[in-house]
Amino acid sequence: MALLITDECINCDVCEPECPNEAIYMGVEIYEIDPHKCTECVGHFDEPQCVQVCPVACIPLNPAFIEDRETLWQKYRRLQAGTSQTTASVPEAAISHPDSAV
Repeated sequence: MALLITDECINCDVCEPECPNEAIYMGVEIYEIDPHKCTECVGHFDEPQCVQVCPVACIPLNPAFIEDRETLWQKYRRLQAGTSQTTASVPEAAISHPDSAV
């Protein structure tokens, strides 16, 4: 399941930088989670990092996006494939290699 930030959010800004999938963003009034990017940190951590750092416990499971662990793994792999395609478009000369002379 994806997670959801409720209206109890106090906009403390601690959850957004913790999300490895960049699924958390500032909405109109409070932070929101893009359910298409949220994997509950599957593939990155054992526990959802936003839930761990939230001081007001306002991040429950999103009942509109019921997903089992395998589905979350598939979403994680899809997101990672998209990330690697973005990096693959960077010209080889622009990538710094540890073996290259400075």
